[in-house]
Amino acid sequence: MRPVPVVSQGAEVQLSTVTVQNKRELRVSKGATNLPMEIKDTPQTISTVDKESLRDFGVSNSNDALRMGTGIHVEEWETNRTGYSARGFDVMLTQVDGMGMTNDWGLVEGQLDTFLFEKIELVRGANGLLTGVGNASGTINYVRKRPTNKDGGEVQLAGGSNGLKRVALDYNKVLTEDGKWAGRLVVAQEDKDSYLRALSNKRSSIYGVLEGQIGTDGVLTLGLTYQDAKQRSPMWGSLTLPYADGRLADFDVSSSTSQDWTRWNNKSLNAFVEYTHALSPDWEAKIAYNHTQGEGNTKLFYAYSKSGHLNNDNTGLIGWPYRSENESQSDIVDLNLSGRFDAFGRQHDAVFGLSHSKQTSLTYSFAAPAASALSAPFPYSGDIYPEPTWGAKKVASDGDQAITRLYAATRLTLTDRLKGIVGLNSIKLQRNGTAIYGGGTNLDNETTEKSSPYVGATYDITPDTLAYASYSDIFQAQDQRNVNGAFLAPMKGVNTEVGVKAEWLNRKLLTTFAVFSATQKGLATIAGFDTVAQQNYYAPKDVTSRGFEIEATGRINADTQLTAGFTSLKLTGPDGNDIYEWVPRRTLKLRADTRVPMLPSLRLGSALRWQSDVSKIGGARQDAYVVADAFASYELNNKTTLRLNINNVFDKKYLRTVQYGAIYGAPRNLMVSLDYKL
Repeated sequence: MRPVPVVSQGAEVQLSTVTVQNKRELRVSKGATNLPMEIKDTPQTISTVDKESLRDFGVSNSNDALRMGTGIHVEEWETNRTGYSARGFDVMLTQVDGMGMTNDWGLVEGQLDTFLFEKIELVRGANGLLTGVGNASGTINYVRKRPTNKDGGEVQLAGGSNGLKRVALDYNKVLTEDGKWAGRLVVAQEDKDSYLRALSNKRSSIYGVLEGQIGTDGVLTLGLTYQDAKQRSPMWGSLTLPYADGRLADFDVSSSTSQDWTRWNNKSLNAFVEYTHALSPDWEAKIAYNHTQGEGNTKLFYAYSKSGHLNNDNTGLIGWPYRSENESQSDIVDLNLSGRFDAFGRQHDAVFGLSHSKQTSLTYSFAAPAASALSAPFPYSGDIYPEPTWGAKKVASDGDQAITRLYAATRLTLTDRLKGIVGLNSIKLQRNGTAIYGGGTNLDNETTEKSSPYVGATYDITPDTLAYASYSDIFQAQDQRNVNGAFLAPMKGVNTEVGVKAEWLNRKLLTTFAVFSATQKGLATIAGFDTVAQQNYYAPKDVTSRGFEIEATGRINADTQLTAGFTSLKLTGPDGNDIYEWVPRRTLKLRADTRVPMLPSLRLGSALRWQSDVSKIGGARQDAYVVADAFASYELNNKTTLRLNINNVFDKKYLRTVQYGAIYGAPRNLMVSLDYKL
């Protein structure tokens, strides 16, 4: 290849090689297979939320970003812990740049600032080739911003409802005249109150990454991310809405169970190193190391009802104060070899890898008064329960887990039109101590050894239309015990999918239609309550999700972008009847924006989120509803853009979750922002 010119410090220079140029500008996601394949060529559904959409719709946190994704349901039933689901099951795996550990109980604590990322990938179905353990729901992968080949960046300033104040900087710098080394710095600071009584959030994030060429064949990348998030008056748990006769209370959307002295603070540090070495024109080796550590401290107040309902005068709640400190650490090393090979007169792709990951978690709790009845009716104020005098500090849970896995996959070109993907993932999972997933379960070198296959095929019906089919499974160890106190066997997640992907309008618009069947075999499901041990016991159940997804994403013309996704599913238990009634059976996500022809500096956009009705047996229920957001942006000049965002345009009152109690969704709110290109 010929040298490629790179602009650095105002002068055009000639690179002696183009290795780094290719790495920076032509990165391709490894999607669901660990092979570098385009979304269209992957025999599984993958959706993307890119940084442009996040910017346009004023989204700065991971929960709101995931609400935009096709097939993803966000169960934000507290203010600092969230569960995500896809195809009816909890998403157990969140990754950054394709590396990560499973989420404890499927929950994510805190939120990431999305300004740090280039895009978010949503891979649905079992993904044994991406990680050692998990389930048949899917994987969330955050893709970091990386150095580019041009100097420049942007500054964002924003303010809005609930006292929102936000400033963010993203700047890239080519560090050497030959263009071999570049760095990028991303900083974001956000401070805002909430529509919920007394709740406030302050989040500071910083990310730096350096990338350069080592010799003629190597590329080294080093990065560091730090985030400090402070939350005041958080909700621990949700609202109790039902009365004994089945009616639901109707409170103001600001209603909260928290007290003024409560807090939930989290700090996290992530460091990563990657080295890629070209062994030949067709093969490269890569080693990656990822280190994450976090710490948190809480003072919380939980208000609940033993009966699950309120008295007619809105009393009947019990208050429970809680204080904790925790720390966690994870280390992941991944070594793989990938490339192309010739066989039977055709060229094929392959990857072979070995990885090892270890995670430790330690939580301390402080002695506190026992739970007691609250005399005040709900909604109450933030000072009805004074902060207690905390007692002795003790270890509440202390555990670790380690996963060693061997994986391999190949994409075989069987004919000009037919491709086959075959892969295998083998794991050894070891766990010790008190389970990091909670419940006080004691583990003594519990070992799980499993292998998961991946089989897929694609067929080019036309140059723009592809049919595909895939099968994959994955395993997840379970901490839950049965009625006799024995651990349940690992759950097996199985995913089968067939579909058609097509490109339109000169490959500017991609459509996907997929039919899927996902089964969780032996999934731990609450079967009763042990009054002696004072804890739930579980039984393994086979739960099946069947349905279809439709998505269209891309450009309709030079000025108009569109993303539309519809998911329909049916969830059944082992008896064939409906189960998990809090999961919406149908969801529609739609967002579009266009440049106004008569006023080219003006862009308008709108987003709709619709879901079918949901309920919880003995709990709350929510009819089908739709929430609409909108934005308008105006380019003041070629460097400056002014933007107005209106969220929940029609001020719809709704419950954003009913799985564990309920919380109202945010009412109408506004934000004004200014973007300036550096």
